[in-house]
Amino acid sequence: MTSLAASVNDLVLVAGATGGVGQLVTANLLQKGMKVRLLTRNAAQARKMFNQQVEIAVGDIRDLTTLPPAMQDINYIICCTGTTAFPSQRWEFDPPPNLLEWGRILIDAEYRNTRAKNHPVKVDAEGVSNLVSAAPPLLKRFVFVSSVGVDRKDQPPFNILNAFGVLDAKQKGEQAIITSRLPYTIIRPGRLIDGPYTSYDLNTLLKAQTGGKQGVVVETGDYLAGDASRIDVAAACVESLFYPGTANQAFSLVNKGTRPYVINWETIFAQLSQ
Repeated sequence: MTSLAASVNDLVLVAGATGGVGQLVTANLLQKGMKVRLLTRNAAQARKMFNQQVEIAVGDIRDLTTLPPAMQDINYIICCTGTTAFPSQRWEFDPPPNLLEWGRILIDAEYRNTRAKNHPVKVDAEGVSNLVSAAPPLLKRFVFVSSVGVDRKDQPPFNILNAFGVLDAKQKGEQAIITSRLPYTIIRPGRLIDGPYTSYDLNTLLKAQTGGKQGVVVETGDYLAGDASRIDVAAACVESLFYPGTANQAFSLVNKGTRPYVINWETIFAQLSQ
């Protein structure tokens, strides 16, 4: 399917909009005058962040039955969902473990995943697959924030990062997108830096600047390593909608080298076709 460039008349569904990357994605879309709908489990939190500037769809990517209402009339999906690579309270253990139970959680995968409602398999594999299943067939693009290392899980340091399966889950999410035949852009950032942002003020988000002061490097496949600013990852998610050449591409993104005064995304994305 041919992927067309986005326009301000298009409606973008953002999943994971209350996270660090998702907040910045939403802010970037609004700055461009795009229509935005947030898929969230917490409407009050999303509304507090963005007031009346966005539509709110209450749903949970882990539950396919909650997703159809969010899909009405959308043209794009940007998926910024995720959880921690290592067991933490963000895995939403039910009931919350005490100190003694953490030991069993760390060594017993079946026990861990039975207790946790928000571990990588639920979010990055099953959740992304649910989004794909619910997506409208004429979707113009599915943008997914994955991770470097998905094809290098047996190599250090990625074998350590994947100790609890986060890269396995990200890869399954990627496969669900690619095999769906929907136009896609898969962005594999390095270790995320800058943020996450706890300020819910939109103006603050729009003025965010990367502290690394480094340039943006992209490369197809999974060969790069290094840090990646959430600011630049979010910008890449949004800017990719306006460049048809980024369709059906999976590429890594890291920050390296001297940062130019202005990030030229046309030049950066042109590297993907070289």
